[in-house]
Order: sequence, then C-alpha cells, then structure tokens
Amino acid sequence: MGIVNVELSTSLDGFIAGPNDGVDNSLGGGGERLFKWYSSGDTAYEVPSGDRTFKLSPESAKRFRDAAQSMGVIVYGRRTFDIAQAWGGRHPTDLPMVIVTHDVPTQWVKSGSPFTFVTDGVERAIEQARKIAGDKIIAIGSASITQQCIKLGLLDEIHINLMPVLQRRYPIVRSLGRNTH
Repeated sequence: MGIVNVELSTSLDGFIAGPNDGVDNSLGGGGERLFKWYSSGDTAYEVPSGDRTFKLSPESAKRFRDAAQSMGVIVYGRRTFDIAQAWGGRHPTDLPMVIVTHDVPTQWVKSGSPFTFVTDGVERAIEQARKIAGDKIIAIGSASITQQCIKLGLLDEIHINLMPVLQRRYPIVRSLGRNTH
C-alpha cells in the first residue's frame, strides 16, 4: 500500500500562497515568490504532461523525476480544483486526481476524465486514492486536505520547501535592539 505524503513550498511565516488567492489570482499577491526556484536553475525538467518546462537545480530536477515515477494519484480539495480551473482537464503531472467536494461539477464527470469526485469526506477520498494508486504514493495537493489528513492520522510524510520570504507584512517593532532607558 502506498504512503500518503504532501510536499509544499512555504514561506518562513507558513503560507503556501499570497494573500487574496483565487481563480483570477491563483498564487495570490506575491505568491510567485514561493515558486521562483522552479525557474532559477540550469537543468531543464519537462513536466509529464509536456505543457511546461521548469529550470531547476540538478538535484531538484532529479527529485521531480523520481517523484513523477513514484506517485500514483493526487488528492485535492474543491477550492484548489476551482482555483486551478481543473488544470484545463489535464494536470501537469498527468496523474489521476481525487477531488474532495460537497458538489460534483458535472462538466467533469465524463469518460476519460482524470477526476474522481468524493463527496463523503477525506477518509473516503484517501480510500479511493489507495485503490487508484496501488503501491504508488498518494500525494496531497491542498492545504485544507493536508490539515484534515493530519487530524485524522492519515498523512505519512510531510516535505517542506522552505522559501526565505515572508508572505504577510508585519509591522516593524521599532524598539527592538534599541536602548530605551
């Protein structure tokens, strides 16, 4: 049986997107800074769907290739599915996807669709994902699904790509480091 894991790029203050993310602004304000490393290397990595190429470090390109071969399915929440606009019907990884939702979008329920919609919770979604993935990895692709998997004890591994940025603006505390006496 495959393990359940998540890999997220996150800011120092724990955000995986910028503020005000949505369908018209998928990464949110400044969110692209979390993924700058996808284009800062010198090794080309073409995603399995063939629709984009990243420029990664040699180590990251190898890790992406290994991950692509070891994953069997990705589990997403409906909000991520909507923000990504269903990836145009084909995810860059070219993997099947399990979408946790309350309402199934009927336009994607058709022969050849890579989506399996689950309306009765995360535990059931992971069960469905296990059937699809077999011995391969079940990847979690949404923050809310990650949180639910942690609470339910369903997550086996967490991989963090920590970016040296702050996504939210914090007021500067002017008295720090100053002698106030």
